[in-house]
Amino acid sequence: MFDSNSTALTKTWLITGCSSGLGHALAEHALDRGDNVAVTARDTTAVSDLVGRHGERALPLTLDVTDARSVGDAVERAEEHFGGIDVLVNNAGYGYLSAVEEGEDEAVRALFDTNVHGVVTVLKAVLPGMRARRAGHIVNVSSFGGLAAFAATGYYHATKFALEGLSESLAAEVEPLGIHVTIAEPGGLRTQWAGSSMQQSARHIDDYAPTAGARRTSTLGVSGKQPGDPDRAAAAIGAAVDSEQPPLRLLLGSDALGGARTRLRRLAGEIDINEALTLSADFVEE
Repeated sequence: MFDSNSTALTKTWLITGCSSGLGHALAEHALDRGDNVAVTARDTTAVSDLVGRHGERALPLTLDVTDARSVGDAVERAEEHFGGIDVLVNNAGYGYLSAVEEGEDEAVRALFDTNVHGVVTVLKAVLPGMRARRAGHIVNVSSFGGLAAFAATGYYHATKFALEGLSESLAAEVEPLGIHVTIAEPGGLRTQWAGSSMQQSARHIDDYAPTAGARRTSTLGVSGKQPGDPDRAAAAIGAAVDSEQPPLRLLLGSDALGGARTRLRRLAGEIDINEALTLSADFVEE
């Protein structure tokens, strides 16, 4: 099927976490340009505006990434309705504030269940169809926090570092099958990530007040003031998906770009200054 406003083939997207933020913006961007979208959320009333504006091209689906049956049912319905999934965006996820020692075991497991295991569940449901068609594009939404870590968000960083490694390995495995993988790495987007969506531990240890405690406060304080625009980030992801040579990693926003360059310079400096110590670990042949 062709979009009448473009020479490109119309794509079918399945996007997790469309109720708000980047997921909602990305669904709207794809629909506005004429694509089909399986618009998923745990509560589909949150995406009724998209369905109302775009009709049958927006298929609302209840999907909880922590429930394998929910994932399987949603993917099956999307494939039946549209005939297949061309672009999968694993966007569902959230943040968690605490010092590492303050982290509550149940909350940390729930974070990993959504941000990591949920991605794997969705991938395993969608990949068979992509492999059969020898085509597809997977966008895993990580974060600049998948490249560098800071106090108070250690568990969130751990989930995104895991997603980065998983995605890089996946890319090597599926590239020969005609499937692309892009890791989207937003900086601070003006969404509810640091607002109503943020979770945090109830425990506060006084010794961490100057580090994790201070950053808890600053992170919550930036909500609504972030430099990144979710609509423009969505358009950038759409352009990457359309690219003849899609990027493996796509930084989104000036803060992500500046932070990544700072991180690379620091990493290079650490490698260089410890080069002799590093090389000392090799066998010395007699």
